[in-house]
Amino acid sequence: MPPRKVLFLRAVRRHCPRCGGGPLFRHWINMVDRCPVCALDFTRGESGYQLGAMWFNLLLAEAVSVGVFLITVALTWPNPPWDRLQIMGPLEAIISPLFFYPFSKTLFLAFDLAMRPAGSLIETEAH
Repeated sequence: MPPRKVLFLRAVRRHCPRCGGGPLFRHWINMVDRCPVCALDFTRGESGYQLGAMWFNLLLAEAVSVGVFLITVALTWPNPPWDRLQIMGPLEAIISPLFFYPFSKTLFLAFDLAMRPAGSLIETEAH
């Protein structure tokens, strides 16, 4: 198993965290079921596995949205552009999860592989 840093760097590139193989996506949203190089099952043999990726997506999207809001207010204080923030905030809240979706899937897979390596006893018992 590669070092954790390598797992996450591969995931950010939207490649298989375990072997670095790709491409993993047919389109921006449609991910293949297995790695085309090492055949790693991207659901890790569990139903509901995608909930972790959804959590990562929510975390990334909300962190960026809140960060942009706070930085904008801080940089423009005492006269923040409230009208622009009221328009851009909801737009950003809709667009950022769509942008982060494929990254959240590969990043969660990397996180899971770092905590529970492929072929581990826990994964073997799940099958």
